[in-house]
Amino acid sequence: MTSPRLRLALCSALLYTLAFNLTFFIQELFLVVPKALTPGLRPTLFHNNHTWDGENPLASLFQGTGALATIISGAICLLLLRGDRVRSTTLRLFLIWMAFHGFFQALPQFVIGALVPGNDVGMAMDYFHMSQTAKWIAAAIALAAIVPITSRLARHLLGISQNLFVIATVPALAAIPLIVAFRVPREMLEVLLPPVLVTIVGLTAIHATAWRVRGTSVAREPEMVSIVYPLVAAVALLLVFQLVLRPGIRFY
Repeated sequence: MTSPRLRLALCSALLYTLAFNLTFFIQELFLVVPKALTPGLRPTLFHNNHTWDGENPLASLFQGTGALATIISGAICLLLLRGDRVRSTTLRLFLIWMAFHGFFQALPQFVIGALVPGNDVGMAMDYFHMSQTAKWIAAAIALAAIVPITSRLARHLLGISQNLFVIATVPALAAIPLIVAFRVPREMLEVLLPPVLVTIVGLTAIHATAWRVRGTSVAREPEMVSIVYPLVAAVALLLVFQLVLRPGIRFY
């Protein structure tokens, strides 16, 4: 039998993998749907990106709807975590990671968008004819928002276990190879960069703010969480990504 801590770490790694890919799917879906409803655009959704044919000035604007959708997803998950309404440790951890990815797959894009016009959010910024100063202001607001968000996330994680390395750091790093399996085949930079960037930025922010809330959240005794359901869910999602989404789904 495995120890409660090891089972918790394994469960967390699987849920981190699920949350990353579900959030990435939400982002791509909400990049595709607005384009599908726009005359002249013919988008196709894949397992790790999307493409479109045709032209319409609104295409640049709709490159920002994916980040907006994941922010909304993250905010909803944080709201669901309030209080003790969710008693299951597995479900709480899943919502924590969904909130984590909802924000950290979106907020860094504002910084990248201020530097790289070809970035999704950068294209949306250019649609609004934002000056470079306005772009940097938007990036600064996104960076500032990370502090209260990570404080909430750290509080919820510490409410499950006071050992962040067991509950968050090791599982998140261990999940990166699992996430890669969902994203291949594609250029290696595109396969590795998003999960590595999100993980490093997010974990760094959580550890940087955890000292402020450590001790304010009393962790329960580690539960013997099941890894069966997260494992089955991860395998099922992997099959959907590779068998259904990988060939591409046309939205026209």
